[in-house]
Amino acid sequence: MKDLIGLSKEELSEEMASIGEKPFRAKQLWQWIYFHGVTDFAKMSNLSKPLRDKLQQNYFISRPKIVTEQLSSDGTHKWLLEFADGERIETVYIPEEDRGAVCISTQVGCAVGCKFCHTGSQKITRNLTAGEIVAQFMVARDAYGEWPSPTNETRYLSNIVVMGMGEPLHNKDNVFKALKILSDGDGIAISKRRITLSTSGIVPHIEDVAKELGVKLAISLHAPTNEKRSNIMPINTRYPIEDVLSACQKYQAIMGMSRMITFEYLMLKDFNDTPEDAKLLIALMKKYNLGAKFNLIPFNPWPGCNFEPSSNNKVHAFSKILEQAGYEAPIRVARGQDILAACGQLKSKNTTATK
Repeated sequence: MKDLIGLSKEELSEEMASIGEKPFRAKQLWQWIYFHGVTDFAKMSNLSKPLRDKLQQNYFISRPKIVTEQLSSDGTHKWLLEFADGERIETVYIPEEDRGAVCISTQVGCAVGCKFCHTGSQKITRNLTAGEIVAQFMVARDAYGEWPSPTNETRYLSNIVVMGMGEPLHNKDNVFKALKILSDGDGIAISKRRITLSTSGIVPHIEDVAKELGVKLAISLHAPTNEKRSNIMPINTRYPIEDVLSACQKYQAIMGMSRMITFEYLMLKDFNDTPEDAKLLIALMKKYNLGAKFNLIPFNPWPGCNFEPSSNNKVHAFSKILEQAGYEAPIRVARGQDILAACGQLKSKNTTATK
C-alpha cells in the first residue's frame, strides 16, 4: 500500500501506468486529492467502480493524526501532528481579518541550534517527507472547510510560510517537491507570491529558491555582525553574513529587485537592539545593494531560555532608524503566545495542549 500524498504529477502518472491505467487518470486523481480534498476513493464519482476498487487495494490518501489542538485567544490555531512512525511536529494557522497564513514545519526538530529558538533545543530527529509537509496544509484546509480549493482571492488560508520546525534548506529536495505540489494550479493552487521560505542562511541553496521555486525568501538574520550572530546562531560560523548576503544578491538577480527579501530580526534585550545595531544593518544592505525589508520580531519567551524581549521603546526606535533610511521595518505583532505558537516557540516533545 502506497500513500498518494506527496507524489509529483509525474510519479502519479507512473503509478497509474503500473496498474494498467491511462495517463489522464493521474490528472483526475490529482484534482480529487488536491482540489477537492477527498481522502476516500469511493467518493471519486468520475472514476469507474473497478478503478476505485483497484485504487483502494493498492493505495491510500493519508492525513497525519491530530494529537492535540490549541486555539489561542487571538484566533491562532496550533496542531500537534503525529506521523506513521510516531514522530510529531507542530503546525500553526495565523488568521487575519480576511486571510491567513499556515506556518508549516519541515523537520522533526532542527540541527541549526539557534539559542533563542525552542525548536532548536529539541535537536534533529529526521527530515519530513514531501507528503508530510503537504499534509500539514491539508489538515488546516480540513479544519476550515476550504475544499474545493477556492478559485479566487477570498480564501482564508491564503498564504504559506515555511517557518515552522526545522531548517527548510537542510531538507531541500522534500521541501521543494512539497511547495511545487502546493502551488500547482490544478490543485491547492497557492500563488508562489504567497509562499515564503525562511532560512537561517544555508548558502549553497539560497539561489536555488529562485531558480527552482520562485517563491519569496526570508533570511533569519537577527544580528548585524558575525560576532553577535555566531553567538546566537552557530550556523553563522559555517555561513557568515557576507556569504549569506552574497547568495541573496544571486537570488535577487534572478527574481528582480522588486522581489524584496525579508530579513527577520529578533529583538533581544541588551544584545542586538541598539541604534548602532540598526545603523550597521543599514550599512550591510547598502553594501550589497539589496532590495530588502525588515521584520522586527518581539522575542517570545519559552521555558529554559535566558533571553528577554527588548522594550517597546527600543523596538520602535530601532524601527524608526531603519524606516528613515528607506527600509520597511514593521514590528510583528506576537500571535499565539498563550499556546506557545509564536515565532521560535514550536516544539514537538513535552507539549501540553487543550482543545
